[in-house]
Amino acid sequence: MKWFVNEGSIVREIWGKADTILFIFAGASAEFALNKSVDWLYYTGKLPADPLGRLFSTVGYARQIVFSEYDDAMRAIRQIASIHQGVERSRNARIPDSAYRDVLFMLIDYSIRSFELLERKLTTAEKEELFKVFHAVGEGMGVPGLPADLRAWERMRAEHLQENLIKSHFTIDLYKQYRKHLGWYRYHLLRNVQMQLVPERVNALLGMGHGWLLDLILPVYKVSLRVGVGEFLRNMLLPENYKMQVIDLDMAVH
Repeated sequence: MKWFVNEGSIVREIWGKADTILFIFAGASAEFALNKSVDWLYYTGKLPADPLGRLFSTVGYARQIVFSEYDDAMRAIRQIASIHQGVERSRNARIPDSAYRDVLFMLIDYSIRSFELLERKLTTAEKEELFKVFHAVGEGMGVPGLPADLRAWERMRAEHLQENLIKSHFTIDLYKQYRKHLGWYRYHLLRNVQMQLVPERVNALLGMGHGWLLDLILPVYKVSLRVGVGEFLRNMLLPENYKMQVIDLDMAVH
């Protein structure tokens, strides 16, 4: 049996833990709000109506691909491309190639940042493995202009952060939706995770600063995981509509 991502891969370790995926979700939700192409997500109406669901679906597709057999993963990748092509036809315009690259770059970057914040530093070889997986996803979708290797990705990622982000009325509205759908204390926790996780450019555009809450919570949470109550505490914080989805994320670590 041929897997899209080999068993024992660091990519499976990263994407097999709900905590890491939630942090990836947190980082992406900040950067999504600043992306110059976020209007495409507003065009369908799905993002402002259900911002958590829309972001979970993006993360969910990525995770499905990571744990699928090769042929199933390629079908899922083609399905993603087909969905986007349908949106383009309905709007009679093309989603910019940079927008596709931005999403792939986010998934790579926040995978690294989240795992390193929660677990340990990744080696260069592990980062290269992660890059190759999402590079293959981009190739399968037919995304042009992908970087050839990890070093080229690092350069392009830095350029994209400078060129493709802007604080707009979409940004302000999307954060209002986050607060509405999360409630004040979950929203406050999200912001504190984002403060620690996002690149400086994202932090500066959102005017976040450095949060102190995660500095206090994270060491306590790591201890709670070791004594067996961490998942219970985490699940208490989750929105009811997404609780089972998050719990299920911990079930497929191979």
